[in-house]
Amino acid sequence: MKPINHPRSLRRSALAAALAIGLGSSGAVLAQSNATGVIYGHVEAAPDASVQLQNLDTGQTRTLGLDASGNYRASSLAVGRYRVTLQRGGQAVATRDNVQVALNTGTEISFTGAPAEAKTLEGMTVVASAMPAIDVSSVDSRTVLTAEQLDKLPVARSVAAAALLAPGTVEGDSRYGGAISFGGASAAENQFYVNGFPVTNPLTGLGFTELPFDSIDQQQVLTGGYGAEYGRSTGGVVNIVTKSGSNTWKMGGEVQWSPRALRDSPRSIYYKHNGTEKDGQLFQDRSRNKTWQSVYAGYISGPLVKDRLFMYLTAEKRETSGSRGVNSELVGTAADTDTKTTRWLGKINWNITDNHIVEVTGMGDTTTIDRTIRSYDYATGTKGALLGTEYLKNFDVVGAGATPGGNLYVGKYTGYLTDNLTVTALYGKTHSERVDTPLGAGGVPCPVVVDARGVTPSITGCSITAAGTVLPAGAKDDTDGWRFDVEYRLGDHDLRAGLDNVTLKSFSGTVFEGGSAYRYANTSDVDLTGYPDVNVPTPEPDYIVRNRIIGFNASVKVKQEAQYIEDHWQVTDRWLAYLGLRNEQFSNYNGSGQVYVKQRHQLAPRLGVTWDVFGDSTFKIYANAGRYHLAIPANVAIRGASASLFASQWYTFTGVDPATGVPSGLTPVTGVLYSNGADGVTAPDPRSVAAKNLQAYYQDEYILGFDKAINDRWAFGAKLTYRKLLSIIDDFCDEAPFVHYAERNNIDISNAAIQGCYLFNPGKNNTFQIDLTGNGDYRDFRLTKEDFAGNSNGIGFPDLKRKYLALDLYLLHQFSDNWYGKLEYVWSKNYGNSEGLLKSDIGQLDPSVTQDWDFPELMIGSSGYLPNDRRHQLKAYGYWQATPEWLFGANASVASGRPKNCIGNAPEGYDRQGYGTSFFFCDLNGDGIPEPTPRGSQGRLPWTWRLDLSAQYSPAWADHKLSFTVDVFNVFSQQRTLSISETAGGDPSYGRTIAYSDPRYVRLGARYDFSL
Repeated sequence: MKPINHPRSLRRSALAAALAIGLGSSGAVLAQSNATGVIYGHVEAAPDASVQLQNLDTGQTRTLGLDASGNYRASSLAVGRYRVTLQRGGQAVATRDNVQVALNTGTEISFTGAPAEAKTLEGMTVVASAMPAIDVSSVDSRTVLTAEQLDKLPVARSVAAAALLAPGTVEGDSRYGGAISFGGASAAENQFYVNGFPVTNPLTGLGFTELPFDSIDQQQVLTGGYGAEYGRSTGGVVNIVTKSGSNTWKMGGEVQWSPRALRDSPRSIYYKHNGTEKDGQLFQDRSRNKTWQSVYAGYISGPLVKDRLFMYLTAEKRETSGSRGVNSELVGTAADTDTKTTRWLGKINWNITDNHIVEVTGMGDTTTIDRTIRSYDYATGTKGALLGTEYLKNFDVVGAGATPGGNLYVGKYTGYLTDNLTVTALYGKTHSERVDTPLGAGGVPCPVVVDARGVTPSITGCSITAAGTVLPAGAKDDTDGWRFDVEYRLGDHDLRAGLDNVTLKSFSGTVFEGGSAYRYANTSDVDLTGYPDVNVPTPEPDYIVRNRIIGFNASVKVKQEAQYIEDHWQVTDRWLAYLGLRNEQFSNYNGSGQVYVKQRHQLAPRLGVTWDVFGDSTFKIYANAGRYHLAIPANVAIRGASASLFASQWYTFTGVDPATGVPSGLTPVTGVLYSNGADGVTAPDPRSVAAKNLQAYYQDEYILGFDKAINDRWAFGAKLTYRKLLSIIDDFCDEAPFVHYAERNNIDISNAAIQGCYLFNPGKNNTFQIDLTGNGDYRDFRLTKEDFAGNSNGIGFPDLKRKYLALDLYLLHQFSDNWYGKLEYVWSKNYGNSEGLLKSDIGQLDPSVTQDWDFPELMIGSSGYLPNDRRHQLKAYGYWQATPEWLFGANASVASGRPKNCIGNAPEGYDRQGYGTSFFFCDLNGDGIPEPTPRGSQGRLPWTWRLDLSAQYSPAWADHKLSFTVDVFNVFSQQRTLSISETAGGDPSYGRTIAYSDPRYVRLGARYDFSL
């Protein structure tokens, strides 16, 4: 065929397609649903023209007229391949095939000087995952990954592993179960969506419900600058659109194995040399912590009614077995662990008409863990007697529930009411049941037992959990929500407005393993002051035992409502302005259904501009600024705002069960003492839980960047990002500020009911309601920063500080000449005195109620480089289609290490509340005198680097439908320290490694796909 000499605007459209890139676009987003895309363009001198768009997979067709300027725009399009046809008088005169609509992306297809007779323009075949590298129509920062790219790159089969390809993303602390930090934020500040519905952990914000990896059509990672349709995140957004059925029946299956024999042994952990008796000794033998992993997956999709009704169904089963994890020598146990995960997804797409579309998705994610725990002799390296078993469902104690699992159901309607008016409506819900059931060797629950008598032999129990606490029976999480969006094109303005409401519900908490904790003690050592009904028998027994029961359990709820409006205004043919405003409301409910924190009118403006410098989409300069809010996580209400039980009672006893250590023949010595009035029935008055008129957690962000096409294969760009956290919510537990305020204002608080801890805005003035008599006589206490310093040391809270500054540089080669590649370097600084919702220094798992702000002395020396600071990051990945049968992929990453701290005991008089090794002070010289050790002052952990390689063989004799794969992860088995124990003060574990990077392992796979 003779090549067509394309006019300028068609060359520009072709260039946008040729530069299509699914990884690392730094473009922006036209107004659209968060699970769709847009096609737009211009037709020159065509008063009677129209544009027809046809989905090549489903046959859905839309025909659009042109506005007075010859422009058209099709919004809320399902991602996929389209044919775009210019028509005059109902006859086709020009056609573009294989136009790829990518997630949240505007694709320009313009026609200038089109011929009067019908012709088909030379179709440009675009990689199925492609999105324009330089999208001059929008202002956000995103990385889009498609099914094809995820298949070609050596990436672990998880959403989190794929998200780590995006710039500015780093792994969170290992104690958070694989959660990710985006742009310097803590790992609990992100949002995750599947087909437009949030699947983030409702309780803590750590982690999300997963889906079968093969069901991902496109995964978008937003690292900044996102529009007003998104909220409830000060970190990043991961938005996933799943595959759908088409007019072709397709089926396939896959198996993958990671054999134990091809997995390198993980490094064992040793004590550091700290001048203790443990110097250099083995702490944890990990040499046999090797597993066999397998994945079995299959799918079927196709038309139930051609062009109208389609189905897609997939399922995946993962098994990990053979783990021989050995606990530390302090515990002396070993555990054999088997993990099974079943995931499924079903999706129905119904094109009622070409203008009315319904989509229904169901998804399931269930993980069960079976552990068998035995004693372990470190001297001989052998296992001993059975100690017990543990069964977990959708709850990993290592990740503290970072993998919530559960089921998702979501339905969505899209209506193209006119060429310029589109509406979408969505409703969905999730449900997850969480189980943690430890049993002793006898198959029964075992209470916690401690023998403090100092006699031999001591009484031992059969409890097997390290913490001694478990989830309550019936723990679960639920989410239900809906959103409604309206889009309207008015001249040069693309207007969009919507409502976005989500309700998060959780029943969770903490109970002792086996229901109780028993403590045996010498009667003469026990102080019974404060206990009611004390009646120690005469003669006094040598020993007594305490039974303690805790029940920090509640059904809590968070309502999150939002309204937004935005405008993409094409100011000129080269300048586009984005104006957006989001208004959010958060209401947190305690276990009694009472609101204890309500935040209204949280206004979040979003502004942006793009400049198409040459007017041909080859060079874009863009900037944006925005404010982003975050609600208080649901977990805060469980212990701090709801009814809780903390009861203890002393007894005499006549016997002890030799298997469980539980006493028998109990006779009360005292009545029941309810600590802090925690009787498990009465919730604290909501007025006594938090400061009045709390400001929401929010952050401001500013981005300036450019994208430049070198030619039709190469592009590069740079971006500067600055984030500043302006308000957080945490708790403080110091009574001194109230005493100081009362003295200053001559208020009698001798009978006041001052709670243990209050939620507040750190570093600011806060007003609290204090019950002066204990009978509901509340009075406002407006504590200033000076009041917070009204303690015996005269130390107050510092101003909140968390700042993130980053420079991102990238170079990419679009898939051509049989290869694709991207290189990205990020220099960043993440510094301040608060990580945010979490405290990675000690792996604290209480989002928004960390120990940081409990009282002012804890904040001395807290300013410095934060745990998620990685000064240098280099990421490179790509693939090479060597022949039609052979494909090779690579993925490399290099990053500087995390800052190190020394957190120890405070100088005399500073630890007013007995926090122990929790201060930025350490005895560095061994002279018994704590010295200041400001945050990040102890150097950094080593650099980490890894290389992953893959090879794929698709034989021609099987028509390339069959493929065999080999992936080698961490080829050189670089096991670098990722986190260490940072608490000192006589603890031999100070400086000891907590987690290393995973050792080398090999994944083998076979896959077969076919169509009917």
